Amino acid sequence: MSESTATTDWESRLATLMPFFGHRNWIVVADSAYPAQSRVGIETIVAAADQIAVLRKVVSVIVGSGHIRANVYLDRELDFVLERDAPGIASYRRELEALLDGSDVSRVPHEKKIDKLDQSAQLFRILIIKTKMTIPYTSVFFELDCGYWHAEAEQRLRQSMLQAEMR
Repeated sequence: MSESTATTDWESRLATLMPFFGHRNWIVVADSAYPAQSRVGIETIVAAADQIAVLRKVVSVIVGSGHIRANVYLDRELDFVLERDAPGIASYRRELEALLDGSDVSRVPHEKKIDKLDQSAQLFRILIIKTKMTIPYTSVFFELDCGYWHAEAEQRLRQSMLQAEMR
């Protein structure tokens, strides 16, 4: 769906999509000014809810799914936004850090993540959940990956295949 979809039941939409989502799909929890991207494959829904509450739910659903895990990306700009320019940013950073504690988190410039979503949407579905957050650069990007297969196993598999071809 390329058009924005306003819904009061964003949790049901998330629950409906999760069994379909797998590696290479994305879920983004974004602030209220996040753009509605026009690429087919990107669905935007509105959650008139607190961003931390939405993030808690998304993390819980990903962790509870069993079939996926997530690579987490934050806007690089988040570390540089000043409290005087965006009141509440320090508190948000603390809450976010506590929520994502133990996760491998990468920080990437905001525009690079939007470009990556646009590219990914050419083949894979993306869900953007807009919250009522009014602080800039607070988007959290979850790049989904297989929950029961890891890069090390994939590397061993490819190495075995290469060795078999060389025989």
